[in-house]
Amino acid sequence: MPELFKKIILLGRPASGKSEVINYLKNASAEDRLNRFHVGKLKEVDDFPMLWTWFEEDAILSKMFGKPRIHTDDEGYFKHEYLWHLLIERLSLEYAKLKRDNADLHNDTTVLIEFSRGTEHGGYKEAFKHLSKDVLEDAVIVYINVPYEESLRKNRKRFNPDKPDSILEHGLPDDKLEKMYKLVDWEEVSSASKTHININGIEVPYVVFENMPSKTDDPELLGPALDEVFTRLWNLYQTN
Repeated sequence: MPELFKKIILLGRPASGKSEVINYLKNASAEDRLNRFHVGKLKEVDDFPMLWTWFEEDAILSKMFGKPRIHTDDEGYFKHEYLWHLLIERLSLEYAKLKRDNADLHNDTTVLIEFSRGTEHGGYKEAFKHLSKDVLEDAVIVYINVPYEESLRKNRKRFNPDKPDSILEHGLPDDKLEKMYKLVDWEEVSSASKTHININGIEVPYVVFENMPSKTDDPELLGPALDEVFTRLWNLYQTN
């Protein structure tokens, strides 16, 4: 059996194509996924469900005779910047629990850790500080690169107001997307090397998936694009 990626950290602006990439990998046959992409059984660790639970809890508290909201203000913004970092700590904790419950996890499973950060709430520079050593060792990063205007377009396109908690159909109001994600610091955090990012003393291989024009909208374009991305990443991973 070919070797596989143990951990893939998937990054990019909201609606950049992260969910479509995951969906494509999940729907590929096990053999195809392993042989083409070096990805085993997929286990997702995503901060969006955690974040959305906080929104739901605060909405419930507000309805309970005006009980104080815990995480967010009345406009839906986090009360404290450190809550963004708490989510990253939670991602690390969830991974630790997966390893605790299955010592042989990576014999056949790739853990995919997904999140997005804008400079308004500390960017990737601050978020990376909260990734555990256990997450970072033997991990790789895929950054899906789209400009803000494309993130805005696809965020509007995918939003289903009847399913705001859906991984594939959630969205942000335009003003919130602009405030939180118009500016990102990816180029800054990746500027020291074209192949690796030093995070907490660990050299993590990375590749950038250039998703303009969009390839994640069309499975026939996405497959070959992922072949190229994961081949480059595998070559880096093997020489890391």
